[in-house]
Amino acid sequence: MRKPGQAARTVPEAPKAGDTIGVVAPGSAVSKYALEKGCERLRALGYRVFFFESILEKDVYFAGTHPRRAWELEQMFAKPFVKAILCARGGYGCNHLLPSLNLDVIRQNPKMIVGYSDVTTLLTWIADQTDMVTFHGPMVAKDYAECESMPPISAEVRAAATGPQVKTGDAEGVLYGGCLSMIAASLGTPYEVETEGTVLFLEDVNTKPFQIDRMLMQLKYAGKLKGVRGIVFGEMADCVQPGGHDYTLQEVIGRTLADFAGPIGFGVRSGHLASYAKPGVTLGIGKQVRLVVEPDGCRLVGETYGVG
Repeated sequence: MRKPGQAARTVPEAPKAGDTIGVVAPGSAVSKYALEKGCERLRALGYRVFFFESILEKDVYFAGTHPRRAWELEQMFAKPFVKAILCARGGYGCNHLLPSLNLDVIRQNPKMIVGYSDVTTLLTWIADQTDMVTFHGPMVAKDYAECESMPPISAEVRAAATGPQVKTGDAEGVLYGGCLSMIAASLGTPYEVETEGTVLFLEDVNTKPFQIDRMLMQLKYAGKLKGVRGIVFGEMADCVQPGGHDYTLQEVIGRTLADFAGPIGFGVRSGHLASYAKPGVTLGIGKQVRLVVEPDGCRLVGETYGVG
């Protein structure tokens, strides 16, 4: 197992037009309508789409039983004709897959796996355990179903955000993270995140500022911000206090992380978005990146690009 701060990882290739995309539902149950609509968009981009009919099963609030969902994911890695794996949606349930997931199948068949939200649990664990880059990015029954202008699937990392930032500066490290709630929930478990040497990406949705504060303090007290070189937040959609407040979320983050030495950026469009009219970006968990934060914007650029 390679720690996140060590950059030498397998970087799966992005699929090309004509390649087959495997679609999985590792968490919550999936809407047939949203799944089909998202798959139509993938086909319009020139991809073939494959999923098991059992993807539409429902077990309480899960997309079928835990063993079936783990088997489905392993099969997508094992099947040679599947060139990349996209999650249908997040919701809840990926943590139930971790004890039974066959990591050897994944190590022997490296492929892009893309998702966010609850899928953060899989992305960080697979990246930590297999030395493979995983991808925080658009999902089939959400982003592809709702956004008419989705671009081809990309393994590149190049993102920018404008607007007030938290703390200026620049940092280089291995990109890591995902949904803040899932990152915090991993603490104290065998699947705890490993953050040393990273540029930490954090995002969430429908979470009050004091709850963001609480989870950041949890990461701090757990020692997970030691050795982190920079932090960049997503859009943090609907992370507001009902009824309004006289402070910004950036101000809350700045107070909570006042003793953090590195730069802190805000507003990168990946994961939960305020609007899906425009596509979000894909971020490679495990790729070497540079974060540049200026007063009115930030840039996050992958290892094969210069920052300009």
